[in-house]
Amino acid sequence: ERIKQVAANYSTLEYDLESGKRGLRYSHIEEIICKITGAEAAFVVNNNADAVLLALNTLSEGREAIVSRGQLVEIGGSFRVPDVMRQSGAILREVGTTNKTHLRDYEENINENTGVLLKVHTSNYRILGFTEEVPVWELAETGKKTGIPVLEDIGSGTLIDFSKHGMAGEPTVQEAVRYADVVTFSGDKMLGGPQAGVIVGKKKYLDEMKKNPFTRAFRVDKMTLAGLEATFRHYLDEDEALENIPTLKFLTASAESLKARALKLAEMIRSRTPDFEVDVEEGQSQVGGGSMPLEKLKTYVVSARSGKLSSYRMEIGLRKNIPPVIARINDEKVVLDVRTILDCQFDAVAEAFGKLQEGIDI
Repeated sequence: ERIKQVAANYSTLEYDLESGKRGLRYSHIEEIICKITGAEAAFVVNNNADAVLLALNTLSEGREAIVSRGQLVEIGGSFRVPDVMRQSGAILREVGTTNKTHLRDYEENINENTGVLLKVHTSNYRILGFTEEVPVWELAETGKKTGIPVLEDIGSGTLIDFSKHGMAGEPTVQEAVRYADVVTFSGDKMLGGPQAGVIVGKKKYLDEMKKNPFTRAFRVDKMTLAGLEATFRHYLDEDEALENIPTLKFLTASAESLKARALKLAEMIRSRTPDFEVDVEEGQSQVGGGSMPLEKLKTYVVSARSGKLSSYRMEIGLRKNIPPVIARINDEKVVLDVRTILDCQFDAVAEAFGKLQEGIDI
């Protein structure tokens, strides 16, 4: 709704109503981000890869960025942390081993050409077993002793402690800000806003970044800022955020509510598909989106099979429907997880199944 308002009307994006002069592009959103995260300063770029590149270019161009070998991750689209570092002008200094990195690995590699201590959250995979990494608070102590800034990329980022909702705890922005000098995270994904990269941290470092020419190249438009600001405003009240931000609502939905919704959707589909066998079954939701790679959530799914159409043909028919209905195939049945289907979309889903039935009747 906020994006619609901004798109349809004039905007005070870079206009100061108090002075009547040109204002700062990020003043509208910086205050609210700082209030929620506890950071001294904040601003926004196009995505988190841009945020990391900008931070490295500002803090460590031509100098070494020390990072654990186990954190040199590859994100979606084959973009790799070493490649981002190379483009930033920082010199990669990897330390430790794939499964174990100790504080001494960082300390023994610090020299007069060290620009930043980098920590990257392994958002989309986990190394299990004989493994160890350096917590950010220990890295921060080393940073203070040596005068070297600590940059932490927490990836998807979250402002909610999901361990309170029975899930594996992801690092929160608020916790990261307590220790790292600069923190970067995504504005979409777990946060639930539009695609953006958010940078928070010490004012002296962010002031340097705001002067970097890359900041102009990476800046976001007024509609992204409007959507992101509206998203952050929900987080002023955690209960409001959980209720109004779809991603959070999906993640924290109770099994009981999901079962009730699955039964309702199944009945709507049955009424349109007399030749289909439609059931409600227990299932598991996987979080995905570069977050909680090991987390499986109990859910309820609607499954359907037809004696006249293969599950493969059914899946294609649903996918090519307008609007598309994305299902998965399990045990020769097409399966829909109601966790990520809005109530207002039930009619469209049932209608898509009805079209499959019509195809059989023809």
